[in-house]
Parts: sequence; C-alpha cells; structure tokens
Amino acid sequence: MTDFRAGERFLEMQEKGDTRAPRGGIWAFLGWRLVDLGPGYASLEWDTTTDHAFPTGDDGWIVHGGMVTALLDTAMGQSTWTLLDRGEVFLTANLHTEFYRPARPGLLRAKGRVVHKTRRVAFAVGELFDGDGKLLAGGRVTNMMLEEKGSD
Repeated sequence: MTDFRAGERFLEMQEKGDTRAPRGGIWAFLGWRLVDLGPGYASLEWDTTTDHAFPTGDDGWIVHGGMVTALLDTAMGQSTWTLLDRGEVFLTANLHTEFYRPARPGLLRAKGRVVHKTRRVAFAVGELFDGDGKLLAGGRVTNMMLEEKGSD
C-alpha cells in the first residue's frame, strides 16, 4: 500500500475532530456512514433495503447496479478527497465498475484507496463487500484535479 501525505483539507478536518461527522447531500439522503478515513483511503457502510433494489422473482431482491456504483464511487472519491489541499477540488473523469455477485439488501461496505496521484490526476480503486465480508463488486476511477473557483 502506498503512503500518501494527508491533504490540508483532511488535516483541518482532523484538527476539528470531525473525521466521522455526518455528511449532507447524498450521504444524508441515502444514509451512508463514514467508518474509516485516512490519507489515501476511506471506508463507508450502507444499510440497503428493497427501496434500493429490484425484485428478481424466485431469486429475491438485488440492489440496483447504479446504487452499487454510486457507493463505490463515493468511497474512491472520499479517498481522493483526503489528499486535497486548500483550493483543490476534483471531478470524476472515468469510472468503471465490475459486478462479481449480486448485492442483496442489507449491510454493504465499500473501501476505496488511491493507488497513484499526481498534481493533476488521482487513480483510485474500490471494493464492495456484503455484511459477511463476501466480495461483491470492484471499481476503478480516474479523478481530475481542478482549482476551486473563488479560492485564494
């Protein structure tokens, strides 16, 4: 595993003691929880229900692939965020998800980590597990660094 220097944004968050603070927006709407965070990595949990899934007849419910991708993207994005300095933001330039097994309603855990970062781009990978630790999906993302508008 590559060691990364924590970004100023992450260090400020740590100084305030809010490394596990609830997030607004999609975090609050879907009920995602940040469970671990450090320079270049992040872990999230989510209790999915049939509201996030579709029925498959005799095979039960399967969590929608777009929801799985969103959770993986967020874990990988959060790992990228830990490396940002003031005045930096990023956008997803490329996102790829591979589905190994169906994700069923219940606890899902997503882990993301940055594998390489330059001044302009960060490459991250992610894995999604069920509550029993079974690997369900994997992802890769390319995040492009941008200067935050209105930053000093």
